[in-house]
Amino acid sequence: MIVRCWGSRGSIAVSGVEFTKYGGDTTCIEVTSASGDLIIIDAGTGIRALGNKLVKERRLKINMLLTHAHWDHLSGFPFFKPIYIKESEIRVYGPQQTQDSLKSIISKTMTSPYFPIELEQINADISFSGMGYKDYTIGSVSISMVPLSHPNHGVGYRLEEAGKSFVFLTDNELSFHHEYGLSYGDYVKFCRDADLLFHDAEYSKEEYKETRGWGHSIYTDTVNLALDAGVKCLGLFHQNQERTDEEVEKIEKECQRMIKERGSKMKCLAIGVGMEFKL
Repeated sequence: MIVRCWGSRGSIAVSGVEFTKYGGDTTCIEVTSASGDLIIIDAGTGIRALGNKLVKERRLKINMLLTHAHWDHLSGFPFFKPIYIKESEIRVYGPQQTQDSLKSIISKTMTSPYFPIELEQINADISFSGMGYKDYTIGSVSISMVPLSHPNHGVGYRLEEAGKSFVFLTDNELSFHHEYGLSYGDYVKFCRDADLLFHDAEYSKEEYKETRGWGHSIYTDTVNLALDAGVKCLGLFHQNQERTDEEVEKIEKECQRMIKERGSKMKCLAIGVGMEFKL
């Protein structure tokens, strides 16, 4: 399983020289299984560049997992070039209970007068599957889900293949219990022994005084979760839209010191565009 980041920014895409190392695109993750299946997690602005690459490579059989319906996780969908190619086969999965509700969420990204082309006008073969909270299999990858502690609901994913596991838990607030969210212990259990965990780490303790209840975690809470779960490698995710490269690096080093002080050898790094992990 190969995991590649195409966007890790939170809330809104940003640009500028101060954001070059980690990138300014919002959430999009590419996973390629050993069986060759392509799984995309979320359709933030990072999916635009990924789509350009897939069209060039003619990789047009695509599985897409959506975590939730907030704009920074969907806004790239109308600019994803494979949806305009007739030969594309795109299977969209999400936490909604029905196919119709998931299709409705996607269609709102392409609605007049906000966008000139509507979902019904595109050429690709697109199907929608509301997963509820059931486990799924895509090729050789087993997929399980957990509710997020986040406003308006959502899910995190655990992907497993050949004894290796990747857990994706962005937009998950560990210090505040949102409706349908689970306890800290439940998230520890879901992440247990993961080879790779990407988890929301947007705020400092000082920032959190003003943002409690917004659906995002303090980065020190994220480190504690990963340590308690016995994770092998932690990726700090959902970089704040105002956070410069220098500031992200400072947080990364602070987290690494915290891990060392706990006597752990867990790897930890801030996730940015272009980073790739082979499990």
